[in-house]
Amino acid sequence: MKKIRLYLLLMASLLSLAACGKGEELPNPIINDMEDPSDHTLSTPDSSFRPSPESPAAEDDTLPPEEGMVRSRLTNEWVDADTAATRPIAVMIPNESSALPHYSLSKASVLYEANVEGRMTRMMAIYEDWKDLEKIGNIRSLRTYYMYWAFEWDAFIVHYGGPFFINDLIAEPTTQHIDGNLTSDSDAFFRSSDRKAPHNGYATGKGLTDVIGQKGYSLRYRGLTDDRHFLFTSKAVPNTLAQYDTAAKDATYIDMSGCYPLTRCYFEYNEEDGLYYRSQHLSGSTDGPHIDESTGEQLTFKNVLIQYVKYEDLVDGYMVFQCHDTTRTGWYFTNGKGIHVNWEKTSDYGATRYYDDFGNEVILNTGKTMICIVKEGDSFTFR
Repeated sequence: MKKIRLYLLLMASLLSLAACGKGEELPNPIINDMEDPSDHTLSTPDSSFRPSPESPAAEDDTLPPEEGMVRSRLTNEWVDADTAATRPIAVMIPNESSALPHYSLSKASVLYEANVEGRMTRMMAIYEDWKDLEKIGNIRSLRTYYMYWAFEWDAFIVHYGGPFFINDLIAEPTTQHIDGNLTSDSDAFFRSSDRKAPHNGYATGKGLTDVIGQKGYSLRYRGLTDDRHFLFTSKAVPNTLAQYDTAAKDATYIDMSGCYPLTRCYFEYNEEDGLYYRSQHLSGSTDGPHIDESTGEQLTFKNVLIQYVKYEDLVDGYMVFQCHDTTRTGWYFTNGKGIHVNWEKTSDYGATRYYDDFGNEVILNTGKTMICIVKEGDSFTFR
């Protein structure tokens, strides 16, 4: 573990690219720790601000719809207590056009996307309610940087193998994974006959549950992560970003094609339900809605986070991102608006935290979150 961390830090020290988004010069103030993470009062010019109920998607979710339900640590939605107590899975999903369509991707609570070799992107889907899913994937190989993001959720990492440089981190005693290339884990996976390998490998919730039991992994959280990950507000008092005044930019269309030239994904804001709808490159010259084949639903998100990260190119086209940092920037989008943010991650199992330019931890709205990992030096646009 220490060798990898030192290696990543060494590579990061070689880089001097500056983050940019929309070509703007933006402030990068010193981040101050919040004394009380549950305090939603913001130290902005409007210091009296509290999230406002004036929102297209405001609804009263103060009480659980059924007795015994609790708040999800991934989305803040009301979920069954057993679901909330069960560790999530983190599944490696390829995203080049030949890998489409995806199955069960709309069921993920948090979705990461980052470049891999050849400017392709790969996704990591964090599932909270996964035991009954019948077809998850397809599933491909793992990269080191995804592991550090999976650790934040104490997730079981689900993948088909990976390059040699994941081996040291895989061997760490706290890493728990299910690998389709291992005979011992094969009961969790199946290959379909309607597609050619490697894009025909899938997992099932039941199979994963069985293999997790066989490997002696605990389904319950192990106390390795922070007690809280994101800082949420409820649907009854959503964060509209109105407190930031002119610093909050209009963002009803977010175009990521400058960062993901093969995927060419973009997000369109729907005022009726307050969600961002994801579209991307499908095949040939065709772009269109990113659909979950198992449900027929387009992928939607309440929160979109853009995270600039230092990187280094490795051998054979592989690359690595510097996941541990305290000096990088990004953007947060919700309810058709966006603000500049700064992020930090200081330990393997510690959460990545996002702060506004006044040093306050960003308050996410209840719902699903998309996290786009962007190479420093790349840019995206929004309007």
